[in-house]
Amino acid sequence: MKTKFLAVALPLFLGGVLLTSCDEKNKEDIIVVDEDVDTAKVVVDNDTATAPDAIEVEVRDDWDKFRTSSNEAIQKSEAEMKTLREKIAEASESERAKLNKNLDELEKKNNELKAKIDARAKEFNDNMIEFNESAKEKQKEWSREMNHDLDEMGKAINNFFTNDKK
Repeated sequence: MKTKFLAVALPLFLGGVLLTSCDEKNKEDIIVVDEDVDTAKVVVDNDTATAPDAIEVEVRDDWDKFRTSSNEAIQKSEAEMKTLREKIAEASESERAKLNKNLDELEKKNNELKAKIDARAKEFNDNMIEFNESAKEKQKEWSREMNHDLDEMGKAINNFFTNDKK
């Protein structure tokens, strides 16, 4: 009877010892995993916090470059229109009215482009733009469209007298 008792008690005792020692090891593993998760959360939080900042910096840099180049283009257009006004003054009286009307239309378009750029600048200055991935794409699209319009304005000015004679 004693041997049967020992045969049952000894494996139970050893099993209990093994289970309690395994439990301590698991607790240590859980603590290490928790620390790793906390570290990962901090890294993700830092990346998430800097991602919008990086996008904002990129969008604002693109805007600053665009605004500088577009303002130069508009000033150049205004100077060329002033020169055109002087040339129109030398034209015959019958052509003067038509040329002035055409130049007035170009000046109106130039002022509209200038107003669009000023409105966009106001959005940036008043922080009305939400900086995210779509903001980056919207800025590129807006810049592309405005560059196209500015190029068209430049072509219209350059071809002012040649288009008029057709």
